[in-house]
Amino acid sequence: MPSRDKPRAETDVTGDPVEPPWWRPRTTGRRRQPLSRDAIVEAAIKILDAEGVDALTVRRLADELGTGPATLYWHVNGKEELGELVYDRIMGDIELPEPDPSRWQEQLKQLARDAYRVLRSHNDAARLSLGRVPVGPNMLGVMEWSLGLLLAAGVSPPVASYIGDLVGRYIDASVLEDTTGPTDETAVAMLRDYFTNLPVERFPNLAAAASAMFEPDDQDRFELGLDILMRGIETYTQSKRARRR
Repeated sequence: MPSRDKPRAETDVTGDPVEPPWWRPRTTGRRRQPLSRDAIVEAAIKILDAEGVDALTVRRLADELGTGPATLYWHVNGKEELGELVYDRIMGDIELPEPDPSRWQEQLKQLARDAYRVLRSHNDAARLSLGRVPVGPNMLGVMEWSLGLLLAAGVSPPVASYIGDLVGRYIDASVLEDTTGPTDETAVAMLRDYFTNLPVERFPNLAAAASAMFEPDDQDRFELGLDILMRGIETYTQSKRARRR
């Protein structure tokens, strides 16, 4: 868990009350602290886009900003918090419409599409949410909107609470597969040929499905999985309602 040390008293401290308590509070720029958290996060996103998540270190960021790591620790507690700040800023690019419970499936699909698009546009940013619950003002807004939409559509609170996590995992896995999997056409063709030429007597189903497995592009596969998820959620919700009657 990141250090909870607070900035020294000589620095003015401001903060959004909904920010996680382990984030270092924002500090106003003074003569000795010309940087701002916003400027630090923007520089971190540039590094992420160019070099990936592994390059997101306080030392690398200090080099980018032409300062020392100690200066940055006035604004962020370390690499973990930096990743959370970057992820939350990225997810702030998602626009949330007015919830319409009569169209909850389509609206939830569109939210997933937007998150998929935003994450794919920032290298391997999806890795920043693995093994943790992404939080921050922007992510809280997404979670609040999703829960409100599902609850208004009649989904029970326990199920509605888990659906966001379920869809989030699907988005992360899809983005990681698309951005870190084999993208070279030659490599994909070799993999397709490998499945096609498997011994039919041992792997009849794999051999027969080889062409279909590699036919859809990334977007088509994402849409198919999203549709299956939504239909499954609807079926599950209907069955739970039926049992309560």
